[in-house]
Amino acid sequence: MAEPPVINASPLIFLSRSSFLDLLQLLGEEVLVPSAVAVEIQQRGTEDPTVAALSQTNWLTVVEAPATPEIIQSWDLGKGESSVLTWAYTHPGTEAIMNDLAARRCAAVLGIPVRGTLGIVLTAKQRGKITMARPIIENLRSSGMYLSDRAINQALALVGE
Repeated sequence: MAEPPVINASPLIFLSRSSFLDLLQLLGEEVLVPSAVAVEIQQRGTEDPTVAALSQTNWLTVVEAPATPEIIQSWDLGKGESSVLTWAYTHPGTEAIMNDLAARRCAAVLGIPVRGTLGIVLTAKQRGKITMARPIIENLRSSGMYLSDRAINQALALVGE
């Protein structure tokens, strides 16, 4: 059985802000949230939709990541990114869900499968969970996620939009 994916703060924030958190269930029945990521999210305050989602969504499971290996520490990433990569690195076959470019580069070097928020939307379209990706991508963009027109157009071309 495949390992549950492990997620960083930004995909959780963008998906919960735009009411598309359920798209994560396409990746597994359970999604792991390292405690460092949970703490980062909880600092946003009780009124934040991501804080509420984290406490009210039973398939989001907070886990303690092991100590960060030197190979990941050397990338000088944030605590959340490092804990996501550490979990995936120490649990081979785990997909890391993250948007940060430096963290994604680290994942590539370490052979960790990675997917970002945009990739989740494309997966939802490919699997028939949503009929159109563009409205969701525009919603994510309006909720604060940076996506260039070029990136959006390239992504939509992959799913025939």
